[in-house]
Amino acid sequence: MTTPGRMSGALDAQPHGHEASETPRAWLSRLSVTAFRNYASAKLNLGPEPVVLTGQNGAGKTNILEAVSLLSHGRGLRSAPFSELCRYGTPDTGWTVSGRLHIGDAETTIGTGIRPTPEESRAARAVRIDGAPAQPGTLAEYVRMVWLTPALYSLFTGAASERRRFLERVIISLDPHHRRLTAQFERAMRQRNRLLEMGGEASLLDGLELQMAEAGVAIAAARRDALAQLSAVIARKWPDWANAAFPAAKLELDGRLENALETQAAVDVEDAYARELAATRDRDRAAKRTTLGPHRSDLIVTHAPKGLPARICSTGEQKALLVGLVLAHAELVRALSGAAPLILLDEIAAHLDGERRSAMFAEIEALSAQAWMTGTDREVFAPLDGRANFFVVDQGLITPEQPGMC
Repeated sequence: MTTPGRMSGALDAQPHGHEASETPRAWLSRLSVTAFRNYASAKLNLGPEPVVLTGQNGAGKTNILEAVSLLSHGRGLRSAPFSELCRYGTPDTGWTVSGRLHIGDAETTIGTGIRPTPEESRAARAVRIDGAPAQPGTLAEYVRMVWLTPALYSLFTGAASERRRFLERVIISLDPHHRRLTAQFERAMRQRNRLLEMGGEASLLDGLELQMAEAGVAIAAARRDALAQLSAVIARKWPDWANAAFPAAKLELDGRLENALETQAAVDVEDAYARELAATRDRDRAAKRTTLGPHRSDLIVTHAPKGLPARICSTGEQKALLVGLVLAHAELVRALSGAAPLILLDEIAAHLDGERRSAMFAEIEALSAQAWMTGTDREVFAPLDGRANFFVVDQGLITPEQPGMC
């Protein structure tokens, strides 16, 4: 049984097939921040509809999205050290973010922040659920999020590590426990690298390589599973590729372990990977890193209607592909967990033409998702008039367009 206020769902859950109107909404009715980035304090009272934040560049719009993202597990959409989130010029005050989350009829208050003391060399993040202390990992059980920021626009042309991180976020939004698996692999790999450098005993390396093989193959299998489910959502959402507002993406994995799992049992792939790790110790010692494993894999994205690799598509086509991927990801989370995730879209509307903006707004409303969107131009959000929470952001001050909302 799912605890009230918590998301159900793991990667092996089955899509429920209900229409969006039958899906419980996940939404914030309140967001409060204190001593966070450029905000001394701010509070937003909200309805379940999308949230639009408009204002000049540097006003603090993205800071609010970052605050929302910290109500989920992880380091937020900027991946900034928690100690750097304190209000500018007051690094010793700490910071807090809290929100009142609704999922269907359940209501949960989530709070997080840091309260550094002079004795601490590193600020520790604290989390409270309905006032009670909780572990940061617990947040993944309550709220799931997907986001798109300008930093992701280089996803298709950047390093393979960026695409792996994107895929890991997809998996974790479906199965929060996946973080433990990646942590296990990375810890064993670091220890192996250190032992190789020190000339450690073969028996110790054998044990670490076995751990890497078990965790690495499980990671590769989770990637294949998540990609298959995401691809199925894309095929359902955009069966008519030629006329879709967002081009369908063809998704493939390029990795030794992922490829081996196509034809071999997982236990056999584990055994083969462990043997390869043992055979490449001298090479890895010279390279000062592990040269084989899931940390070397890549996500290959193709513009399906044109059959072109995403990396050589036009900038506009790449952005449309990326928006489509994020919307498909949100659809998959909704199907598997029982509620649409919160969707954070930073400076999104200005990068789409009018037709695609309208299509994106329609997708968000069909998902019953509370999407948080920022932009400098109020007019591009005009199709959402009367159907969204509108706020004006000006140098750390947030004003609702409609009186009484804040």
